[in-house]
Amino acid sequence: MNTEPFNVQVELEGWELFWARVECGSDHSGLERVRQRVVDQVRTRYRDASEIASSPPITALRKLFRAAGCDPTRYRPSSEALLRRLVKGAELPSIHPLVDINNCLSVELGVPCCVMREGSFGSHLVFRTGLAGESYESLRGPFNLENKPLLVDEVGPVDAPITGSTRVMVEPSTTAAWLVAYLPAGVVSAGQAKTALEALSADTGVHVELIRA
Repeated sequence: MNTEPFNVQVELEGWELFWARVECGSDHSGLERVRQRVVDQVRTRYRDASEIASSPPITALRKLFRAAGCDPTRYRPSSEALLRRLVKGAELPSIHPLVDINNCLSVELGVPCCVMREGSFGSHLVFRTGLAGESYESLRGPFNLENKPLLVDEVGPVDAPITGSTRVMVEPSTTAAWLVAYLPAGVVSAGQAKTALEALSADTGVHVELIRA
């Protein structure tokens, strides 16, 4: 196992966090093919959006959300929300190579994943339930983090497996980032995440290293 430049404390029972450093290469032409393959597989796996909630990863994530004090029917795990959009006919857009590989992994595993640009967060991370008054500017606007599964550092909230934070978001000039996958322990393993990420990144121009699995 390699050592990351930060440490992580998981206070919420039933969760395992998988980490990998991802870096842009020079040729990302393979990403379009990978995105389409992932979408095709999802639409084969689920005939309609109602079937997604009964899949083992989503069922487990919903239980973990409730245990943290969060209603998963009101605040869906980001992976469930993404899967529902794809099954209903939306496409998986091309945003940024690092974001694209992150989204593909989330779809393939059925778990929330976030990619955070390198240097945008501190050296000590804690995964816990959000406290009263905690919030951040999310990718979809101001977001109340109370009673949500939440990743924080020395400064404050970093990410939640519902919607990401603008504080750590990948920018057009970003070339390296840290990917975190929020895994329901015993349902999706770090080994599965490692294998899936390495397979997805092959021939896409996205390099994967420093994997904790």
